[in-house]
Amino acid sequence: MSHITEDAPTKVRGRWRQLSLLGGAVIVDNTESSLVSGLFPVIRQSLGLSLGALGILTAASKIVGVFTGPFWVWAAHRWSRRSLLAITAGLWGVWGIAAGFSQNFTQLLIFYTILAAGYAGAHPIVAEIIGDLFDDSSRGRAVGILYGAIALTTSILGPIKGQLANVDDGWRWGLWGIGVFNILLGVAIWVWFRDPGTGAAERQLAGLDREARESGTELTWSRAISLLRIPSFLILLGSRLLSGHLLLLAFGVVFMVDVYGFDTATASIVLAPAGIGFFIGNLLGGFLSDRAVRRSPRYGPVALLQGAQVAFAVTAFVATQIDWGSIGVFSIFFTLTGIVQGMNPGINRPMVMAVTPPELRGAAFTIYVNIVEAIAWAVFSLGAGFLGEVIGLKTVFLVVLVVLMLINGAFLTLLYRPYARDVERVQRDLEARRAAAVEGG
Repeated sequence: MSHITEDAPTKVRGRWRQLSLLGGAVIVDNTESSLVSGLFPVIRQSLGLSLGALGILTAASKIVGVFTGPFWVWAAHRWSRRSLLAITAGLWGVWGIAAGFSQNFTQLLIFYTILAAGYAGAHPIVAEIIGDLFDDSSRGRAVGILYGAIALTTSILGPIKGQLANVDDGWRWGLWGIGVFNILLGVAIWVWFRDPGTGAAERQLAGLDREARESGTELTWSRAISLLRIPSFLILLGSRLLSGHLLLLAFGVVFMVDVYGFDTATASIVLAPAGIGFFIGNLLGGFLSDRAVRRSPRYGPVALLQGAQVAFAVTAFVATQIDWGSIGVFSIFFTLTGIVQGMNPGINRPMVMAVTPPELRGAAFTIYVNIVEAIAWAVFSLGAGFLGEVIGLKTVFLVVLVVLMLINGAFLTLLYRPYARDVERVQRDLEARRAAAVEGG
């Protein structure tokens, strides 16, 4: 019986509905991490902590993903991506509830790290599935809408979470609430999510049934390590290590409290406009990314990503290095910073997908997000936590958010030569895979 069907559509049925469920899986991670960073001033007061404790919490939550992320992706390929998502982005929320009962820093660190260990599986699995739901001409838009929805939700919840600072043990209620939401989301994913299968959106594989598409695509350590022989992927990893804008998410509210003297509830107001800006940037980045692929597939995505790094450095300088006096004025510039920062996922995620074969995208995003980004988070968070107490957060933000991001933009110049070659190689491999299936069918 043939595995080939003629004139098969390249659009996966129900892809936007499935994307909405994937969005919920990523929202829980972002909400939990932003809750701890946004309410850290009151957590610090409640448990008697220093600024360095925030760096330890943030770093630990990222470092643990270096070890658990690869396991979750392997397990998802071994058993079921839907089941793993239901567990890691859903039922694992029980540890968030436990974190809300913490009586000291040690307990909070343990429960928060275990919680992050589960969430580490959600990001690479979600990114891999997006590549299977959408083809290369629409992935930027899909990623932009996904992260845009997350940013919009975060911006709405930001001020609400900030007001928890005015409630006795409000941060505990926040963790309990997120934990319950996680569990409900896990049940929803288990009931309604439908996995399209590896390579479902690839033009060359669209006429193959799922068994044929996934034949011979088992995830092994040797195949995962082969990703490090892709020049474009290595450069994108290097750029991720230089992505200083990650620091703004973790230390933004504390920065406004310690440097410019706002109280926690007032400082948290900047989360809403920054989140709205991030939402706009996600949509804009996704739209421009798809347009760049169509107009100039060789140079367009690279130039767009490079420009986003330089633009962030400029807006971050204006937003963090000048005392505007008013939270309203700060909010305007945090909005601009959010826009250019928000452009990144809609550009860099599709670029990673474009230079890696479908069955290795989960492994690629494990390396990209759970390992390299985690290392960057850990270095920036620990450095900011301890250096902030020595030289001040304002100086730390200048070095990391401005100077380092300009270096990042210059570094991406290296990507112009290999990117087009790596994209073409993936397309040739997919064509060869289809030809082999036709012959074997």
